[in-house]
Amino acid sequence: MSDPEPIVTPDIERPDPSLIDALRDIGSATASGELAKLGVRNAHLVGPLPRLDGASIVGPAITLQFLPKREDLHKPGEYSGPERQLHRHALYHTQPGDVVVVDARGDLTSGVFGDMMLTFFKGRGGAGVIVDGCIRDFPKVKELDLPLWTRGFTPNFHTQTNIWPTGVNCPIGCGGVLVVPGDIIIADDDGAVIVPIALAPELAEKAGEHAEWEVFSRERLLAGGDLRKYYPLTDEARAEYEAWKTQQ
Repeated sequence: MSDPEPIVTPDIERPDPSLIDALRDIGSATASGELAKLGVRNAHLVGPLPRLDGASIVGPAITLQFLPKREDLHKPGEYSGPERQLHRHALYHTQPGDVVVVDARGDLTSGVFGDMMLTFFKGRGGAGVIVDGCIRDFPKVKELDLPLWTRGFTPNFHTQTNIWPTGVNCPIGCGGVLVVPGDIIIADDDGAVIVPIALAPELAEKAGEHAEWEVFSRERLLAGGDLRKYYPLTDEARAEYEAWKTQQ
């Protein structure tokens, strides 16, 4: 029997690093709110939860798609050769700062990645992993200090269970949201948000201003200031804010 044809999967188009840097201090909550004002009301990937307290990442999305397994198409042993396992090929694309986003269909019995594959990902400089489903080997994975957002954990690997990897760097649905390869991901303890690449420069400008006045308002509120005056920032408080900015 001849070896199978090599699997070739497309890479993503990565944004200019300066755009990533401009989004780095915004946070998912501010990004979600500002994206809603720009017309993208559904940017939060609902379901995957943060698994590394305090982690905060910004980076382009490598995407991986799973579909339900069907017995007449996926027979026992058919997927035994490592290079036939398409989920490995998603990780092969990893460059420093990349985020892997997985449509695992919310399946809670299938471990998409385990310790060794995530060790490889971190070693290649991957920033974080978002799975609308589960990973396995979590006790070992915790030792990597790799930012993760998942629905849960399982002892199973995915070929034991109900789903099958079918696409790398194709549009996917993750947490009820369309994710396009190369979309920017902002994720932290509030959750994960996608930023369409075309909106990223405008988001960086508007969200940067928002984050700045929130610093000012937080200072005033902590000193006993009036919530009605300082949050949101009123016209009455704006002159005070502009003077504060000059002092900074």
